[in-house]
Amino acid sequence: MNKGTMNLKRNTSALWLVTGLVAVVSLVAAACGDAEEETTTTQAPAAATTTQAPATTQAPTDPVAPVTQGPGGEEATPSGEIALSGDEIAEVRSGGYTAALLWHTAGAFTDAVSQGARDAFAELGVEVIAETNAQFDAAQQANDVETVLAQDPDIIISLVIDPVSGAEAFRPAVDAGVQLVFLSNVPEGYVHGVDYVGVVTDDLAAMGMAAADLLADALGGSGEVGFIFHDAAYYVTNQRDQAFKTWIAERYPGIEIVSEQGLADPAAAEEIASALLTRNPGLDGIYAPWSAGPADGVLAALRAVGASDVAVVTLDLDTNVSLDLVEGGNIVGIAADEAYELGRTMALEGAYGLLGKDAPPFTVVPAIKVTADNIVEAYRQSLATDPPAEVMQALGG
Repeated sequence: MNKGTMNLKRNTSALWLVTGLVAVVSLVAAACGDAEEETTTTQAPAAATTTQAPATTQAPTDPVAPVTQGPGGEEATPSGEIALSGDEIAEVRSGGYTAALLWHTAGAFTDAVSQGARDAFAELGVEVIAETNAQFDAAQQANDVETVLAQDPDIIISLVIDPVSGAEAFRPAVDAGVQLVFLSNVPEGYVHGVDYVGVVTDDLAAMGMAAADLLADALGGSGEVGFIFHDAAYYVTNQRDQAFKTWIAERYPGIEIVSEQGLADPAAAEEIASALLTRNPGLDGIYAPWSAGPADGVLAALRAVGASDVAVVTLDLDTNVSLDLVEGGNIVGIAADEAYELGRTMALEGAYGLLGKDAPPFTVVPAIKVTADNIVEAYRQSLATDPPAEVMQALGG
């Protein structure tokens, strides 16, 4: 099938685009690991395994175990189910298609997602003709869309910075029949199967449960814990936080969450943690909703009072928390996602769109439990790279 035929097919068949997720700029930052922050309200726990957490999208053994859902309650599909047959790959490879990667920011997380997408596109014979970084500026992202559309890409994969303005910014791509695949967020009002092919994100419940398991292991199954959650209405961090809280309550009766505090501004994390420690001098552990920012603030508060025995768990790989983990500091574990797999899955779903093949409304990648013992393997699995040089040096590598 040639490119002209496929373009006509896209313009006459809108029913194979998929659903997605919504967030605001400050919330988006948290949902994506390394260079991004997270957004959460007051939800919590889920479980994971030593290196890879069990996908909560498959039938849970515990009826009360949290399950990841899309923002509209959509059932999650594991990324492992997104695949193409040999004939489908051959059809895509013969089409002469192109793709563009429109990112919200730069950093290790985005680099890993991008590399996963580039590798998958290379296997499919799809040329990546543009990659942009909007630096968390919604207006810049709109300009990026306009600029890239002049190159007539067949696929665009992106994380939408602002769902409201993004609805207008990406509309010309929809009208042009471009196959859109989104990471975590979806432009406001966009309809699955009509305006875009799919949305891909983390197994949120599995990440929360992984954090609960890691903290429980460090505490020997008992102790008093402080729970700092992201106080914002964003399904990604809401589900991660709630999964942690639920899993602690259901799986670890010897652990009590004795204090809860919402976090709206990551810069306030140290102040919040300090107050938490003052009110609860016997605290054994703390949950921080993500690494860069909140966990850094918690660590600063603990160091200020010499509380070296308080165990901390957080989510998303970051240099500071990784270094503290391998040096035997307060961090006892990190729940991470498979960022490289996010990119690969997005690229495959873009090919679904080219083929007129239905993609699921909501797809998730596995969670990973990161400890000092498996951190090198975890970085490679999550970000497709080794840990930062300072972390490797602390490991003696």
